[in-house]
Amino acid sequence: MALERDELADWLRLSLVPGVGNSTARKLLSQFGLPASIFAQTATELARYVSAKQTAALLSDTPELPALLETTWQWLRADPERRRLLTLGDAQYPTCLLEMEDPPLMLYGIGSAQVWATPAFSLDPHRCLAVVGSRNPTTQGAANARQFSEALAQAQLTIISGLALGIDSAAHVGALEGAQQGQVATVAVVGTGLDRVYPRQNRDLAHRIALQGLILSEYPLGTPPLAANFPRRNRIISGLCRGTLVVEAALKSGSLITARLAVEQGRDVFAIPGSIHSTQSRGCHSLIKQGAKLVESAQDILEDLLPSASRLQPADTAEDTDDGDDPIWAALGYDPIGLDALLARTGMDTAGLQVRLMELELEGRVARLPGGLFQRLALS
Repeated sequence: MALERDELADWLRLSLVPGVGNSTARKLLSQFGLPASIFAQTATELARYVSAKQTAALLSDTPELPALLETTWQWLRADPERRRLLTLGDAQYPTCLLEMEDPPLMLYGIGSAQVWATPAFSLDPHRCLAVVGSRNPTTQGAANARQFSEALAQAQLTIISGLALGIDSAAHVGALEGAQQGQVATVAVVGTGLDRVYPRQNRDLAHRIALQGLILSEYPLGTPPLAANFPRRNRIISGLCRGTLVVEAALKSGSLITARLAVEQGRDVFAIPGSIHSTQSRGCHSLIKQGAKLVESAQDILEDLLPSASRLQPADTAEDTDDGDDPIWAALGYDPIGLDALLARTGMDTAGLQVRLMELELEGRVARLPGGLFQRLALS
């Protein structure tokens, strides 16, 4: 439902009042109705529900409002079929977010006309999965994120992530590759205003998502990539989904924040195990110790999210082929390994080993890592 300019002004004003956050704003809305009614109250009436300082702020002028109103109004009018501003009172506001303690007061969105024509964008939380992980994943971690997301999208799940480099990007790409006709392939929840893309390297990916999925933000237009905004937006990523899959994460990472928020919101948490020698696997191993479900394939997730998962038969992921006759394949193991160690394990000559490694690399079965290391890749 498109907002009239006066309505938009009232919602923006409420979002700008200093000292009045989402929780207080929601309390006032439940008491008085729309923002216009809040601003029509007397100081005495407002003081029954908020502090004296908040009351004074609600009744004061908001210097930033005229500029933000004009910018937002022009942004919406420039592409009304694809751009929306959803408020807590909007029929298309995702109802699953209302279960949160701190739902966004407003959500800015960019998506296709087809997405907006679908009630609540078909964001049934039981068909949405958050996929998160490291911004600096291993080659295998990025491949896992892409393969899992593609298989799950083929099963008509919507993949939700944060448009960051690394695992987020791989998840979005996989979802776009596996999306079915008419499906909301993927949703990116970002930590900036929607008039900018961060990181810049993902500009083309953001464009693809806007055409086949949805980009959401709670932050006003013009908001730069502030560090504090990204952990905060994670509650929206987990809140939109029945479950959260952590692909790779260090022990101290934003991905574990998302997993913690998912638990607090009563959602499921899934984690992919990795090498015991990789720092990027320790966060997942910690989650598994705390009760997250260890997953080895997309089917493991579908069994929990969809009762009919056994009938979906998506392309499996992270499954290895049996190359027991290839001594190099067996010698590689699953952890990164250097050339000298491979020479010792296989007994091959250096030239022959390098030729075979190059063949495996060209086949997409082995990755060459920094530091002269090699790692076998799981094949779908």
